[in-house]
Amino acid sequence: MVALPFMALLFAIIETALVFFSGQALETAVADASRLILTGQAQSKGMSQTDFKNAVCDRIHGLFNCQAGVYVDVKKFSSFTGVTMPSPIDAQGNMQSSFDYSPGGPGDIVVVRLFYQWPIGFSLLASLGLSDLSGQKRLLVATSAFRNEPYGQ
Repeated sequence: MVALPFMALLFAIIETALVFFSGQALETAVADASRLILTGQAQSKGMSQTDFKNAVCDRIHGLFNCQAGVYVDVKKFSSFTGVTMPSPIDAQGNMQSSFDYSPGGPGDIVVVRLFYQWPIGFSLLASLGLSDLSGQKRLLVATSAFRNEPYGQ
């Protein structure tokens, strides 16, 4: 009689912990990979969006399928007050699939965002609000905003 609620609670705790741990891994990856743009290494090497995504995936190990599931969005701005970031989720709860890659130049403001659609395996958690996408998925988002260093000057 006590075993079923106990197991449900145990699975809910494990699922929630995995979501938060994966989100933290994504945050660490965006912080590490953004440094390539911040210091001008990505620009001087002529990195494409795919090359930058590969650099991100080199920093994420074992939690999820990075190559197939992580989306990279890099936008440049002229000032911090001019930063506007549209929602990656449409009105139907689906994620858009086309993102920009504009790492900017020296002194530009750049916002790097990583997205991953985490599948929620425990349907009770999805119905309680852990899911924010269609198909019982949680959108994990990691963001880094910075001003590029004056590299090459």
